[in-house]
Amino acid sequence: MERRDFLKQSALAAAAAATTKLSAATPANPIARRPLGKTGEHLSMIGFGGIVVMNEETGAASNIVAEAVDRGVNYFDVAPSYGNAQERLGPALAPYRKNCFLACKTEGRKKDDSRKQLEESLRLLKTDHVDLYQFHALTKMTDLDTVLGPGGAMETMEAAKKEGKIRYIGFSVHSAETAVAAMNRYNFDTVLFPVNFVLFSQANFGPQILKRAQEKGMGILALKAMAKTVWSADQKQNHPEPKCWYQPAAFPDEATLGLRWTLGHPITAALPPGDEKYFRLAMDVAQNYKPLEPHEQQALIASATGVEPIFHLGNDV
Repeated sequence: MERRDFLKQSALAAAAAATTKLSAATPANPIARRPLGKTGEHLSMIGFGGIVVMNEETGAASNIVAEAVDRGVNYFDVAPSYGNAQERLGPALAPYRKNCFLACKTEGRKKDDSRKQLEESLRLLKTDHVDLYQFHALTKMTDLDTVLGPGGAMETMEAAKKEGKIRYIGFSVHSAETAVAAMNRYNFDTVLFPVNFVLFSQANFGPQILKRAQEKGMGILALKAMAKTVWSADQKQNHPEPKCWYQPAAFPDEATLGLRWTLGHPITAALPPGDEKYFRLAMDVAQNYKPLEPHEQQALIASATGVEPIFHLGNDV
């Protein structure tokens, strides 16, 4: 390891030491809740991403969902593209459904295919409604034009809302330009996008979405708080994180600081990576949450210097 990298890692470890000590225990204090824009809802500052239960046995899925609820998580988010996550999450969440906020997504861009996905999601999730239905990865401007155009998926969203099958309408996005355009063209309730220390500091990706969402009074949900960079070419097919398409921040110190950095922004909640150890770490951090001290933020941003971000401005894939 080069001396520069060693110093960066040493600074991160020192900065996160206090939080790491707290994270070793599971305190009784529940995860705090924050308001979701103008909706009147209050969500746990850490959400449960459905990938956590993807490919898990039924009993294991039930156990991690029960643990999350016990620790104060009331926000659950899933999508049809997460393998068998809906099939696993539905039965596991059923005992707690009435007290939880369930978000789902559709990759459908037209009225018919989005309706088909919605009905299938309701069946697999064993519920008669989802609280938040989102356009999944609304990244390309052409996708935005399609969903808002004649025969587009927004027609499904608005009809389903009248039917009581969904309560709020949102979108997830990996393009700053498309995100801002979407918020300008429709009064969405929420936006789900990356709020990450590397992306903000190295690519200027995210601040413009955050600013516009705040101006609109939207619920702001954060992705990739614990992300770091892209996998190298030789790691893409063989890396130690099968549920992460990106390279996560180093566990536990850098990931802890990265999550605290994200939670220090005006967001409602953050969704950690799908790996169970990162999710549990995120719950630990949230139960003991405190904003970053100046020296902690300095160490974290220093660790991001020169790192390849997972997204860039102009990203449309």
